[in-house]
Amino acid sequence: MSDTKTTIAIMAGGKSSRMGQDKSFVLFEGQPLIERVINRVADLGDELILITNKPADYAHLGLPMFSDVYPDHGSLGGIYTAVYYASHPYTLIVACDMPWLNRDLLHYMLTLRTSADIVAPRWDKYPEPLHAIYNKTCLPPILSKLQAQQLKITSFFGQVQVRFVEREEIAQFDGNGRSFTNINTPDELHNQQKRAGN
Repeated sequence: MSDTKTTIAIMAGGKSSRMGQDKSFVLFEGQPLIERVINRVADLGDELILITNKPADYAHLGLPMFSDVYPDHGSLGGIYTAVYYASHPYTLIVACDMPWLNRDLLHYMLTLRTSADIVAPRWDKYPEPLHAIYNKTCLPPILSKLQAQQLKITSFFGQVQVRFVEREEIAQFDGNGRSFTNINTPDELHNQQKRAGN
């Protein structure tokens, strides 16, 4: 039987330029955003790692950390790094700025992980590649895109088998698609804080 173990990788590599500070550490309901995300994914997989090019800033979290194999190659480079360094065949990747990650939805996605090279939600028209599961079979096609400087995250999707998790499936766990909300600006932070209070 093939190995179905899973690594959980949190992407903390963004420049946070629109936030004006590292968004991993802005407080959301009194807790740094990165710690909220860690709590949401804790124990879902067999390993938890952090992808960051500033490991000193995250050392206090006590997680294994890896810097980009190909620096300055955007989110696609971060995905490659996560899957490359993952100890297991499957890697669930989430972004550090998603305060509403839904454990039940993530668990459902994990039950589908052996069905394709990628398991990706599609709430609106487009997939959510920073809330998706990647098999190590994705490494060669991602690498070819990185080497060609074709950095759109979904640029390699046509070269692998993708299992899209469609809106009807997602709605069983998350009726309004809140799972995919990410926070990039102080205004977005303020608005999501208000939603948290409701």
